[in-house]
Amino acid sequence: MPAVSDKDTVEILSVNADNVDDLGFFCQMSKRGTPGYNRKLEWLRARFAEGLRIRMLKLPARGFIEYIPGGYAWRAIEAEGFMVIHCLWVVGRSKGKGYASMLLKECLRDARQAGMEGVAIVTSKQPWLVGSKLLLRHGFEQVDQAPPAFELMVRRFGDAAPPRFCGGWERKAKQHKGRGFTILTTGQCPYNDDALGLFEEAARELDVPVKVIELKSSREVRERAPFAQGVFNVIYEGRPFAYHHLLKKDILKRLAQQEG
Repeated sequence: MPAVSDKDTVEILSVNADNVDDLGFFCQMSKRGTPGYNRKLEWLRARFAEGLRIRMLKLPARGFIEYIPGGYAWRAIEAEGFMVIHCLWVVGRSKGKGYASMLLKECLRDARQAGMEGVAIVTSKQPWLVGSKLLLRHGFEQVDQAPPAFELMVRRFGDAAPPRFCGGWERKAKQHKGRGFTILTTGQCPYNDDALGLFEEAARELDVPVKVIELKSSREVRERAPFAQGVFNVIYEGRPFAYHHLLKKDILKRLAQQEG
């Protein structure tokens, strides 16, 4: 696909199975060869055949968007017929220049061309996910909510029924009542390995075990994830605990609050 330019001549590159080894996929670009990077690369190679797409700003601009048809989305949502955005991220000096809108428009255009019913994305005011403000400006609406602070935002092209969260969060967590932490992880996010290491550090300090379960398909995410974000799920003795990277001190503090 040809590069797309805006008024500042920022190019949007299309990352695919043929060039991902050379272009990378934005996250952990300075840490190629690390376990997290390699796991994501392997994960991507399987997903491109399912319709996954990555649009990435050409350096020195810094940002990207990753999306996939809803039947293959690694989020705990039912979104068949919709395109689902996994990640939308613009960082550093590239913020505030309209690049996120450019990337979002790429996704909306691709979804229309693919005959999709619309585009969906899981958002949150809490860390690691985009907020809803940008989406609202582009015609998205909130169609569902999930704890602790997730919103399902959707831009529909017609009158199809909107996607929804899978639900059953507490029930899914209670299936892991054993002592200590149970972590359901995936290869979708290259930062999961770092996050897992911090929970393992905290567990050693607490002298509790850590059980790690790899979710290996989008179906497993829908059926087993106790958080809507889906790709990193921490359960503590049968209770949902965290869905993202936390420093060890924050893990210990949150656990003390939960048990208090």
